[in-house]
Amino acid sequence: MSEYWTIALELIVGFLGLFFLTKLLGKTNMAQITPFDFISALILGELVGNAIYDDKISIIKVLFAITLWGVLMFTVGKITQKVIKLRRVLLGEPSIVIRDGQFQYITMKKNNMDINQLLSLIRQKGYFSIQEVKFVILEPNGKVSVVPHSDYDVPNRKDLKLGYTNNKLPVAIIQDGQVVPGNLEEAGVDEPWLKKQLSAQNIDDYKDVLYAEWNEGQPLIVNKYGQ
Repeated sequence: MSEYWTIALELIVGFLGLFFLTKLLGKTNMAQITPFDFISALILGELVGNAIYDDKISIIKVLFAITLWGVLMFTVGKITQKVIKLRRVLLGEPSIVIRDGQFQYITMKKNNMDINQLLSLIRQKGYFSIQEVKFVILEPNGKVSVVPHSDYDVPNRKDLKLGYTNNKLPVAIIQDGQVVPGNLEEAGVDEPWLKKQLSAQNIDDYKDVLYAEWNEGQPLIVNKYGQ
């Protein structure tokens, strides 16, 4: 039975260690996984996995391995912010795979990408013909950025000669039956206003509301439990 307790303890320690490590490295590493980040994740998983099922490896060694690897990743991250050449080697750099509507075969070959893969990525961006795109850039994280031809681009307010509007972000006022005080202030409203809005929709208690969203110039959006 003690073996199970040991495995459970090492697993919890490994989980907490990796959690704090991802918080330390920042959100961008989670959103933009480069080849270097992918290799790092594999190594970390291997370290923790081996530590959990190897009786000769103690919890201290698990923490030491996670901490040391975290320090190395953090240090490399700081260095790549300052040394451009090293940043290109470790994190990669964008590559233009379509220029002026023409496939850049040599660039695609360097990135081990075939036409089917590229077309699939372009379709995921909402473009289904090569004649719709002018430039396509392969980002270091494997995604593509597309610059469409002007005939297929979405018009903006300036193109349509519409007036300027100062857009504001929607704000969640109620979540899971509870008011979010900081968001009330952000929206520039108060609880009496909120209660009045809810009352107009025959709601008397915050606990009946799953989610309520404020958007400037629009009625309060309310989703009740059970809808």
